[in-house]
Amino acid sequence: MSATSKQPKSSTATDTLQQKTKDGSVISGGHLVARALKNEGVDTIFTLCGGHIIDIYDGCLDEGIRIVDVRHEQTAAHAADGYARQTGKLGCVVTTAGPGCTNAITGVATAFRSESPILHIGGQSSLSQHKQGSLQDLPHVDIMKPITKFASGVFSTERVADMISMAARECFTGAYGPSYLEIPRDILDAEIPIEKAVIPKPGSYRASTKSIGDPADIERLADILVKAERPAVLFGQQVWASRSHEEAIAFVRALGIPAYGNGAARGMMPMDDPHNFDRTRSDAFKEADVILIVGTPFDFRMGYGKRISAPTLIQIDQSYATVGKNRDISMGLAGDPGAILKAVAEAATGRIDKGASQKRQEWMKKLRDIEAVKLEKLMPEFLSDSNPIHPYRLAWEINEFLGEDTIYIGDGGDVVTISAQAVRPRGPGQWMDPGALGSLGVGTGFAMAAKLAHPEKEVICLYGDGSFGMTSFDMETAQRFGAPYLAVVGNNSHMNQIRYGQMAKYGPQRGNIGNKLGDVPFSRFGEMIGGYGEEVREADQIQPALRRAREAIAKTGKCAVVNVWIDPNEYAPGTKAQTMYK
Repeated sequence: MSATSKQPKSSTATDTLQQKTKDGSVISGGHLVARALKNEGVDTIFTLCGGHIIDIYDGCLDEGIRIVDVRHEQTAAHAADGYARQTGKLGCVVTTAGPGCTNAITGVATAFRSESPILHIGGQSSLSQHKQGSLQDLPHVDIMKPITKFASGVFSTERVADMISMAARECFTGAYGPSYLEIPRDILDAEIPIEKAVIPKPGSYRASTKSIGDPADIERLADILVKAERPAVLFGQQVWASRSHEEAIAFVRALGIPAYGNGAARGMMPMDDPHNFDRTRSDAFKEADVILIVGTPFDFRMGYGKRISAPTLIQIDQSYATVGKNRDISMGLAGDPGAILKAVAEAATGRIDKGASQKRQEWMKKLRDIEAVKLEKLMPEFLSDSNPIHPYRLAWEINEFLGEDTIYIGDGGDVVTISAQAVRPRGPGQWMDPGALGSLGVGTGFAMAAKLAHPEKEVICLYGDGSFGMTSFDMETAQRFGAPYLAVVGNNSHMNQIRYGQMAKYGPQRGNIGNKLGDVPFSRFGEMIGGYGEEVREADQIQPALRRAREAIAKTGKCAVVNVWIDPNEYAPGTKAQTMYK
């Protein structure tokens, strides 16, 4: 049974609405919300119920919008974010007032730093109770403004749909991101003549976002790249979010450029493509004569741009404000990544610099040889039989386990950082991580959303034991809505990324303060919610356990939890260097 079919339209509710609306001549604010969301292409909302927002549910039932109700609003916001990442459409989270809104803040902030388009609709007490100390009353708009692109209250029922379309447009203006709308209860419950409602017609109020910027810059960039002998390109989250991956692949093939990906761009290029590189980014950036950064900011993940020493540095971004932020660049283009890359590739057609072309072939061979050496150096750790299990072995086994359509999600600190050394998703959109905010607890919402968006695909989430404890109760929600997934817990009984820094700074005797967790057999959680669970303490048992979990999910339609006990004294290179703080 599908999730939608579990929520049939009640004939009683329909009769009541028809009677109440006098053959459709009036409409309530909550029903306007639902109609406006449908116009924006929203087919699913993630929510936790509250008295302030129930008329929105009633409207969603009539509009055929799926209502996924969770156990914690953080999960709802992460799920809306994950749904946006997986579908390319507007994600939507609906929360009640007060703690409903504040519980969702981490999820909205994660979407803000990850440039993910979600609309957060929040409840509020009636306008007639303004400043009287009503239930769950807080200044939600003021709270949400710093972590959204647009935040506003809605002060008349007539404007409900119009304000939703306004907020949705903001989500896709320039670099994507979240918007917030607070709608008081009396605005939602009020009924108005439908002809008085401002309801923008779907598909009739969107400008093209496929800008290439200045055409003269396209020509200049094509000329630079044709003449480059050691070029390199880094594709970031915006390339996938804007669904520009096909143009990106065609671009590097047309110009013969080695390509790297971070964040959501992982898995974008076929693993066997000769232009696809993933272990030599630092090597390439040290020697490249031209570096092109597409769709990712010069933030801490990029050393704020200070680690790049190439004589020519070019940046392409959806946001004008991001281009050239934190360091000078040689050239910047603001616009749609796919449109720009396609235009540059076309402009470069027929411009052949034989000398530079030959140099590029030698350049890519050199990088490929370095990649092979680096992989060979890692293989002893990937294949380690040590006990406790080496976290690199867990990451390697997960990579070997992935299918062609498996969506991989990382939710944790050190264990997920380590997984980036081994896990190679097989297709675009099949890598999900918290992004620049570094939030723990994203995995459950992401996994549920990914499975709801792509029920035909397998979903696996690697958690640290700390992150698993934050939101895992909503695995039951995933099961309830027919979205089972496989949870793998890399369990070292610590918040290990922080633990290393403490020991390095204050000594081993103070290393466990504030980060030591209990030794919890999380497999029992999978069993408790009616799914599958297994404990793994030997490296050679990881792969068999993952296969048994896969089979159990296919057979029962329930989630599975494989709890793998890993060595707490092994760390990722970035953790040892504490690069996240530099």
